[in-house]
Amino acid sequence: MSRRFDLPGLIPVFPLPGALLLPRSRLPLHIFEPRYLAMLEDALKTETRIIGMIQPDPLSGSDKGLHRIGCAGRVTQFSETEDGRYMVTLTGLSRYRIESEVESFSPYRRCNVSWAGFECDLDGAESDDLFDRDRFMAMLDRFFATKDLSADWSTLKDADDELLINSLSMLLEFDPEDKQALLEAPSLQTRRETLMTLMEYAMRGGGGSEDRIQ
Repeated sequence: MSRRFDLPGLIPVFPLPGALLLPRSRLPLHIFEPRYLAMLEDALKTETRIIGMIQPDPLSGSDKGLHRIGCAGRVTQFSETEDGRYMVTLTGLSRYRIESEVESFSPYRRCNVSWAGFECDLDGAESDDLFDRDRFMAMLDRFFATKDLSADWSTLKDADDELLINSLSMLLEFDPEDKQALLEAPSLQTRRETLMTLMEYAMRGGGGSEDRIQ
């Protein structure tokens, strides 16, 4: 699912603070609200099976405000529980920019989006030529120790650069605005640098995201 012409101009969006999806990464979702069950059912009827993850924007002045940039994923796995909930896996395709929200009688939100500027998301795995893996893993070890976290180090060490950086960006607990900064990073190198800055700041006992990423 990397064909650019398959990406529609109108997509359903799923606002979820702190949830980060990146291209070629997988995001598990537990869907149980009726409006999002309807969204999933409608998405499964389409060829692309696309759902756009997006973060609410607390600085927009509206409780319905959204960040302009999100990432769309294709439903690649789903299973239904006995009580009607769904366990879903989204596989990241490409980031997008919201152009306008469509007003309709749909129970979930839909937006007109542009994929322009994110062509690299569809071009295969990114590389980071300046990635000092030994230094990064040493910092990650200190970060996990500081936060009293455990990890499958053999899996982390075997992961390729993009999978390692993107997975950590998605899984580590940072403020939603920090997650948005990781999403909007223009390259894998920039995302890795942002991730390292956030880990360093957290280890120093830093506070809110407004002091971290400008």
